[in-house]
Amino acid sequence: MVFLLLSIKAELENVSDLSPVGDDFEYFFEVVWQFLVKCTSCNETHPKYVALNRQEEYDVSGGKGGKAHFVWKCGLCKRESSAKFDPTSPPKPYNAENGQLAPFLKIECRGLEFISFDPRGIWKCVGTKGTTFPEVDLSEEEWTDYDEKAALPVGVSEFGSTWSRA
Repeated sequence: MVFLLLSIKAELENVSDLSPVGDDFEYFFEVVWQFLVKCTSCNETHPKYVALNRQEEYDVSGGKGGKAHFVWKCGLCKRESSAKFDPTSPPKPYNAENGQLAPFLKIECRGLEFISFDPRGIWKCVGTKGTTFPEVDLSEEEWTDYDEKAALPVGVSEFGSTWSRA
């Protein structure tokens, strides 16, 4: 079992508190199957992004009634792997300045490691005068709008992420 920490970064223009909308937000990750966990069967990299959702849980076979937010059997070696969000570490709104990396969320992994994060989906943020922007679409990894209350342009750009062991 390995805990991985996803840290994110972005340039925030006149906004703060960048975070996903709702508890059912779909997190999209690219995974490396058994590559970094030294699988004795294979070192296969899965070619597509997979989705994890905090609201969906699946049974882990061969376990003691365990559940995970993501369960998958490798197509090459047939080994089952799983991942689940750390319940003690909910996603933290991003507020770092100058595009610095900041911890975002932690995931417990068994038999796999994540190598990439795609911010597609709806996020939210808050303008300098308290205006809420509830539909920030980061599918293109940037977003712009105008805050009428503050009379300022707002935006999120240069989105990036990195994984590390927690």
